[in-house]
Amino acid sequence: MNGIWKVTTGVAAVILAGSQLSGQTPAVGDTVHRSSKHLFTLDDAALGAAFAGLTIAMFPTDEEAAEHLPLASAPHGRFDSGVATGFELLADPGSLIIGSSMYAIGKLTHHRELADVGLHGTESIVVGTGITALLKGFAGRARPYASQGIDPRDWKFGGGFRSADRTSFPSGHTTTAFAAASALTSEVSRLYPHEAWIAGSVLYSGATMVGVSRMYHNKHWASDVALGAAIGTFSGIKIVRYSHNHPGNHVDRRLLDVIVAPNGFGGGIAEVSVPLH
Repeated sequence: MNGIWKVTTGVAAVILAGSQLSGQTPAVGDTVHRSSKHLFTLDDAALGAAFAGLTIAMFPTDEEAAEHLPLASAPHGRFDSGVATGFELLADPGSLIIGSSMYAIGKLTHHRELADVGLHGTESIVVGTGITALLKGFAGRARPYASQGIDPRDWKFGGGFRSADRTSFPSGHTTTAFAAASALTSEVSRLYPHEAWIAGSVLYSGATMVGVSRMYHNKHWASDVALGAAIGTFSGIKIVRYSHNHPGNHVDRRLLDVIVAPNGFGGGIAEVSVPLH
């Protein structure tokens, strides 16, 4: 349990830092109510620095966490492999399917808030995974299974673009899970502020289990998971805050303001509402 405890507390620190620096309670992590119209602020710089510091602090724990965390290959693993796989599938491709489905259903049924949540959740995932993919490629860190879980210091600049075995840092599944959790928690705090702590607790706990599952399957080191959580959390916070502080932004105007309706001939018609100013 020592390995699980280390990565869980590390990821919890990422969540706590993000929520405190954004001026919210730890369970919420929402900055949508802040009035800044800028894409990046000084708070964001402080948040990024905190995330970087927490990730660096996790590096010394990588080998120990890998040593103590029970693996799927163990004959009597303490963490069921099927459950771990379920968490991973829920993150990827599950979160993208859920987000895009919410958006599509919201548009078809004319429930703008449902479409809003689905769109911004999906945006957060796309942005977060894009950042993660670039970092994976340049960092070129060997996955634990590639080094028998004993060499977390095996890096090769640019190696991730040439070999999937060198795409360990950061964890893409964890990024996806935390991007979805952060965006959805932020949206819930906007729509139902009194229930935000419940949503945050459930969503972030599930996202944390995604990261633990990736370690359990020997695909990532603890610091991979910590940085993935940081990128995902940051992406969700920024997308939701920026979108609602800029209701006329290009993405929302082109995707959220599209009206889909039947055309009376068995097909459909799409209308776009475009502001004149």
